Parts: sequence; C-alpha cells; structure tokens
Amino acid sequence: MMAVETQAQYTTSYMMSEEHQYMSPEDEWDRDLLLDPAWEKQQRKTFTAWCNSHLRKAGTQIENIEEDFRNGLKLMLLLEVISGERLPKPDKGKMRFHKIANVNKALDFICSKGVKLVSIGAEEIVDGNVKMTLGMIWTIILRFAIQDISVEETSAKEGLLLWCQRKTAPYRNVNVQNFHISWKDGLALCALIHRHRPDLIDYSKLRKDDPIGNLNAAFEVAEKYLDIPKMLDAEDIVNTPKPDEKAIMTYVSCFYHAFAGAEQLLEWIRKTIPWLENRVAEQHMRAMQQKLEDFRDYRRVHKPPRVQEKCQLEINFNTLQTKLRLSNRPAFMPSEGKMVSDIANAWKGLEQVEKGYEEWLLTEIRRLERLDHLAEKFKQKCSLHQAWTAGKEDLLSMKDYESASLMEIRALMRKHEAFESDLAAHQDRVEQIAAIAQELNELDYHDAASINTCCQGICDQWDTLGTLTQKRRDSLERVEKLWETIDQLYLEFAKRAAPFNNWMDGAMEDLQDMFIVHSIEEIQSLITAHDQFKATLPEADKERIATLGIQNEILKIAQTYGIKLSGVNPYTNLSAQDITNKWDAVKHLVPLRDQMLQEEVARQQSNERLRRQFAAQANIIGPWIQTKMEEIGHVSVDIAGSLEEQMNSLKQYEQSIINYKSNIDKLEGDHQLSQESLIFDNKHTNYTMEHIRVGWEQLLTTIARTINEVENQILTRDAKGISQEQLNEFRASFNHFDRRNGMMDPDDFRACLISMGYDLGEVEFARIMTLVDSNNTGVVTFQAFIDFMTRETAETDTADQVMASFKILASDKPYITVEELRRELPPEQAEYCISRMTRYVGADSSPGALDYISFSSALYGESDL
Repeated sequence: MMAVETQAQYTTSYMMSEEHQYMSPEDEWDRDLLLDPAWEKQQRKTFTAWCNSHLRKAGTQIENIEEDFRNGLKLMLLLEVISGERLPKPDKGKMRFHKIANVNKALDFICSKGVKLVSIGAEEIVDGNVKMTLGMIWTIILRFAIQDISVEETSAKEGLLLWCQRKTAPYRNVNVQNFHISWKDGLALCALIHRHRPDLIDYSKLRKDDPIGNLNAAFEVAEKYLDIPKMLDAEDIVNTPKPDEKAIMTYVSCFYHAFAGAEQLLEWIRKTIPWLENRVAEQHMRAMQQKLEDFRDYRRVHKPPRVQEKCQLEINFNTLQTKLRLSNRPAFMPSEGKMVSDIANAWKGLEQVEKGYEEWLLTEIRRLERLDHLAEKFKQKCSLHQAWTAGKEDLLSMKDYESASLMEIRALMRKHEAFESDLAAHQDRVEQIAAIAQELNELDYHDAASINTCCQGICDQWDTLGTLTQKRRDSLERVEKLWETIDQLYLEFAKRAAPFNNWMDGAMEDLQDMFIVHSIEEIQSLITAHDQFKATLPEADKERIATLGIQNEILKIAQTYGIKLSGVNPYTNLSAQDITNKWDAVKHLVPLRDQMLQEEVARQQSNERLRRQFAAQANIIGPWIQTKMEEIGHVSVDIAGSLEEQMNSLKQYEQSIINYKSNIDKLEGDHQLSQESLIFDNKHTNYTMEHIRVGWEQLLTTIARTINEVENQILTRDAKGISQEQLNEFRASFNHFDRRNGMMDPDDFRACLISMGYDLGEVEFARIMTLVDSNNTGVVTFQAFIDFMTRETAETDTADQVMASFKILASDKPYITVEELRRELPPEQAEYCISRMTRYVGADSSPGALDYISFSSALYGESDL
C-alpha cells in the first residue's frame, strides 16, 4: 500500500489546505505574541507527557521540552516513533551547525507530510526558544495525532469534538461544546472512560461540585489502566478561567486513539480492501513493479501492526467481559457495527481479497516482461526487414530492360533470379514478424495498434514485392536470348554470395538476439546451441573462401583476356569486400555472445544461491513455527502444574517467539532479494514467504490468545474460590473427552457430563448448551466448561448424589466391580470411571473391586456421608 494510502491521506496540504483548515487564524503561532503564563505551563506539561508517551517506546524520554530537543536527536527519534518511518541519518557532532542540521532534517520531514510550518526555524529550536518549540510540538500533534481523526463527515479537530459529543451524550451534567471550559469539572473525561470501560469508573457516584476529585480520578484511571500518561494538573484546569485548548485537545486525542481502535481498524480495512480488489494491470513494467513494492510494504510494514491491533482488541474485549461477569455486572456491548465479530468478518473479507493479489502481480510482471521482450524483438526484425526492402519496389519497377542491350538484358535476368533467391530467404523473417505481432495481440500488448499497423504495412509491402517480382520476371522472360550470353561466373558468385550473406545476416541476428532465462538449465541450453553454431564456422569459412574464389577467378580471367570490368557484378549488389566485412563482423560478435552467455550463467548461479539461501532458512523456520504451535497446545492442555506455572511457561514461549522475530526479518530480506532478482520459483523448499508470514501471524495470535485464556482461568479460579486440584480435575475430565484440541463437540460434552453423574434429558442438555455455547458455535471451549462446572460445583451437592448412585449400583457394598460398571453404565461413562477409580483395599475386597467413594470425593469435594 502504501503509495495508494499515502496519496489518499497525505497529499492534501496540512493546515493551509482549502479543504481542511485544522487551525483557525487565532490558533497559529506568532513571533510577536507571548503565551499566557498559565497556558504555557499547561502546554509544557501536556506536550512533555505526550512526547514521552511515544519516546518511551524507544527507551528514552525528555525532562525539559525546550532543552532536550535542541540537538535535534530526540526530535528525529520522536518523529520516527510516531510515523513508523526512517528519517535521514543524524549528524553526531556537538557543534551548533550539527544541531541545526538535525533539526532541519526533522522540520523537512514534517513538511514532507504536507505541513506548512509557520514562523518556525531550526535556529530558534536550537536556541531553546520555548514559544517556537511548543509551536513545533503542537504542529506535530496536529499532524500525527489529530489530523487523521475522522467521524462521519468531519475530521481533525471538528471530528474529535464530534466524537466526544457522541460518546458523552447519554451522561448527565455533560455538555461538550469546546476543548476548554467543557472539561473543567472532569465529568466529560469520566464519561468518556465509563462509556468504553464501565468497569473502571462508577459514574453514578461522581459529583459536579467536585471537579478536582473528578479530574484526578480520570487522570489516575487513564494512567493506570489505559496507558495514557497524566498530562494535566487538576488544580491548573479548575483555577484557570479558560484552560488551554491545545493542552486539552492533546490529552483528549489520547482517549480517542485508546478507545477508537475498532473504528480505526475497520476504517483501515475498508480503505485497504478496494486497493487489493483493484486488479487493473498497468501497461509498463515499472508501474507493475511499483505495485509489487507497495504490496510488499503492505505485508511487511502496514499489516503486522494491524494484526497485533486486532489481536489486542479481542484480548481486551474478552478480559473486560470476564471482569464484568465476575463482578456480576452486565456485559459490555459495543455499538452496532463495531462488535468483535464485525471486526473478524471485516478481517476475513480483507484476507479473501488479499489472496491471489501477489500471484496476480507476479503473473502480470512476467507478462509485461514477455511483452517488452517481444516488442523489442519485433522492432529489431522490422528494422532489419525495412532496411533490406528499402528501394526494392523502385528497383523492381524499373524499365531498364527496355533500352538495354542483349548482354545487359541477360545480366538483368540473372540479377533478378538472385533477387528472387534473396526474397525467398527473407520470407521466414516476414513470417516471424507476423507471428510476434499475433502473440503481442494475444498477450494484450498496450501498443498493439501500432504493432498491427507496422505489421500490416510490412505484409502489404511484401505482397507488393511479390507481385512486382513476378511482373518483372514475366517481362525479362520475354527476351529469350537473355539466357544465352549470361556470364556464368558472375551468376555463380551471386547465387553463392546471396545465401551466404543471408546466412551471415541470420547469424548476426542470432548472435545479437536477446534472451530471457530463469534457470541454469535454460542458459546451458543456449550455450549448447551457441557451441553448435561455432562448430559450423569452419564449414562456413570454406564456403566464404569458395565464394571469394569465384570473384578471384573472374579477375584472373579478365586479366588474362584483357577484359575491362566495370567493377560491378550485374547480378548482385554484394561484393567480395561486403562478404569479408560481414564475415569479420560475425567473428567479432562470437566472443561477445560468449561473454553475454557467461554473464548470464553467473547471474543464474547467483539466483540459485539465493534460492538455496532462502530455502535453508525457510526449511528451519517453517518447522520451528509448527513445533511452537504444538508446544503451546501441549502447555494449554497440561495439568501437571498450576495456572501460574502454565502462565510462566507460556510467557517463556512468548519471549522465545519474540526473540525469534529477527529470523523472520532476515528471511523477508532474502525473499525481497529473490523478488528483486525476478526469481519466481524455488525447488529447494515447499515453504513460500506467504506460508511463513501466515504461520508467524497464527503463532503470535495463538500464544496471545492462550495467555489470555489462562489469565481468565486465574480470574475465574480466584473469583469462585476454586482449588487448584478442582481445576486440574476439570481439566482431566475435559481432556479425556476432548478430540479437537481445546474444544469439545456437543456429543463429547454430553458423554463427559454423563461420566460425571449427570442424568441428562434432551431438554436439560439443550438448556446446558445455551449456557456453554451462547453464540451457537457448535463447540464447547475449556473456558465455557470451567464456567459451567464452577457454577455447578457451587450450587449442588454432586458428590453425595454420585456416591448415592454408585451405592445403589453396588448393592450397598463399599466398593463396585468393573463388571457392574460396564453392565449398569453407558460404555463411555463406564470406561471413564474405570480409568479414574483406584483399587478398593478393604478387608471385604474381591477381584476387580474399585473404590467409588474416593473417586466421588476427589472429583467433587469431600462428601457429608
């Protein structure tokens, strides 16, 4: 993407655009005006906290906003963090001109994003001018935190205000009309937090006459739970008649970015899908290669953060719902169109249109590469043909035989025969030109019209030449005595020279012919063909010597008999010198062809090394990802330790996965090198970069979700007071019937309940299924199973019931036999009980006796019996 996304979002001039006025005239920074001291204090604190909220991602922070940006280094780092882009390498010197250079690099980057800086220069920032420094930071905040906010038909400041109004509309004593006095009592901030996280603030207990308490409550909750640093002081806001609008707007924008994740993600998906659906091919290779580069940027740079964002949204939603349920509060329902399922459906649509996009790009690049090659070959052959046909129509249309002597007429006839031989030799080239034109049309060449026009012209001319040739032969044949006095030596020279010349033309054409290969085998095939051609050169040299020998014989005869030659062969335009020159040209092209082929061999060998290098890594990374997926699955079903131990194990897996990211990045680099070298296949591995990417994304999502599941189990255990032994027993029961790695089918779930002593009818089972599968997914997750069992454990005296049932089956004996279990219970329930019961060791024991009392107590807790 992301030329399309960048063009769509950033080409509009910032602040000075006719369409988007993000700053009214009174908001602009003026050298001649001083900031209100109270406002300056608020802006210092707010802007410093805002900058540190981003700089801490790079492991640093600032203390004094006008001092710590003076050398430009942290300013450049701040821009890199918030934009996700790389700035030019900073100057490392400590001289003033080094600092000015670094600040100018930062200001140039801001300007490149469509921002027009007003009265802000690098020298003033280096000199620590607080007014200019605050103005610059405000410009950065507007551009990167506020400009892209879009709500309905409004954006930037107006969009943020509309968002605040929509979110706080249902709350009493809240009326957001601006970014200053509307926020003084703190209720608007508390309403924003309660609207999205009702578990964090009890809005009903807030009082309008306690603004400082309200503000501090909002600041503390935002900092502790929402990762929004404290940017304002409650006393400063309350004691200021009109709080600084820029400070308030900066702080409120952090809430938008914290809470509008689903909206932003959905908006990003809606903008991305049309871009991926656009399969209109470009006409030129460079444009298609740019599309491929844009797609690589999308997969490597733009999509991974969105995958993480989607995963985090799901985790936050699940955690919030769990906490609300455990505190007996209603479930949180996002607004229509922003449910987790809506995000999942939108994401599924994105991945559907994404499938095949890269393959389409590569197919189109291959097609354009083939088209460019064919078009160039077509032009070369047309150029050779047109050079050969130049003047031929005029020559064939001449009436020179009408006034010629008998000897001259006979010479003209022989010359015409040589021309016909030459004409036939060129027929193949005309057919090649027509065939290439047809292929260009079939491949939808963008300039097919000019190709067709040129081809039609050559074909029409060729037909004209054929007609004129036949007419001239008919005219010459009427002169019967032409054939009697022809000079046989000139004729023989012409007949031998023309084919040999055509052969040399063909040889030169082949030696200069362009080629495209994609493997060592293909270039070796060309080398073999070239070696075969070189093997024919000795025989061709003999033909050259024989042909030149005819000319030498003509000169010898002329000298011997005193014949005065005109110096021109009447039957051909070729001379001995022409043959010699062209032969020298052929010999000169042979080593050049050798060099070209060897250079291509080196390139193909380099490509093969790239293939092997990529395959070596992919064949390690692919199995590694699969192994990690399986290990995570084993951890999630392992009942050998506590939930905290499982959590620690999963955290270790997560860290090892994070540490492994450098291997993925290196593989991406090798993949990019392969694509830049136009390598489209790799027989050394079954793993493509797409396989690795998908596997990596699934691995990250799986470990995050698994950790979240364990966290929720801990919350459930602690809230319900369930012991670790009970959880382990629940896990053992679940695992025994689980055939889908973490999910049970309804039939398996029914068998599990029966094995645990439930007497289930269809109606009762249907009721239970509505509890454990409220969304009708068709499966029962372990979390749903735990929730159900914890409720059942708390509400019924199951151990007594089960022991009473076993006592009846055992005919009041203190033990039960294997035969009695298999006779009285369903097969699955019987085998489960047999596998879990220990041998009865009482004095009255008999063969096959099992201890059902210990089994019931261990499964459901101590019995009152």
